[in-house]
Amino acid sequence: MSEPSAPPQQQATPVCPRHPDRVSYVRCQRCRRPVCPECQRPAAVGVQCVDCVREQARTVRSATTVFGGRVTDTPRVSYAIIGICVLVYVLQTITPGLTRDIWFVPVLGESEPWRFLTSAFAHGSVTHILFNMLALWMVGAQYLERLLGAARYAAVYLVSAVGGSVAYLLMSSPPSNDFASRSMWLTPAVGASGAVFGLFGALLVLNRHLGRSSAGMYATIGINAVIGFVVPNVAWQAHLGGLVTGAALAAVIAWTTPRERRRWQWPGVAAVVVVLVLLSVAKYAVSPSFVLVG
Repeated sequence: MSEPSAPPQQQATPVCPRHPDRVSYVRCQRCRRPVCPECQRPAAVGVQCVDCVREQARTVRSATTVFGGRVTDTPRVSYAIIGICVLVYVLQTITPGLTRDIWFVPVLGESEPWRFLTSAFAHGSVTHILFNMLALWMVGAQYLERLLGAARYAAVYLVSAVGGSVAYLLMSSPPSNDFASRSMWLTPAVGASGAVFGLFGALLVLNRHLGRSSAGMYATIGINAVIGFVVPNVAWQAHLGGLVTGAALAAVIAWTTPRERRRWQWPGVAAVVVVLVLLSVAKYAVSPSFVLVG
């Protein structure tokens, strides 16, 4: 006599772990858990859940440029610099005295060292800022930021800006007869030109390291050099300082490109900053004291 068989066990309805109220018969190709439409992410085959995609992103190394920076398709640093320069210029036009507070004047640099950098975000005219931002966009946003990565590119730009001010300081001297001698020591300088020339110098060095041509950039630098000597009120000293500083930073980055030297890259950049600081301190130390009145 046969005994009645036990009724078949009911199979649990598959639900999404993140949304238990949603039934899903689609499973993640990686963890095989049910995944609702909101949590599905396209995969090479089928779909993956949000949790697996996040876990995979943590384990995959970010792509880097040849110089060790993180690959980026959006030049965020260049956008930020352009935005700051435009904002500062607008504030200059509506805020009396702002330009005087941020421009670089050698006589004030020792007591107000922030001017070495802030002057690079101020401009004297619409033409001035347009030319600088156009050069920044063409050389920086379209090429160097993608080549270096955001952090290294920002370092080259900002340190070159300081380098331009330092060169302006080194090539100036206090006047001998108070205000009778209108020297560079009392003449303010503004503009991102020093930093932009730093990008020019960096491009030359990095292209040479990569075996790429920079023929067009040599012509651009030559034209700007002539303009600096022909057109009045152009601080060619800052251009030269930015160019040399940018080239020095790029040389450091290029030399430390191999993985066994990569750990020296940021210390090398810091060393360039230290040299600029020491040059400025030495210049003020050997210069006669001069008190600005009024």
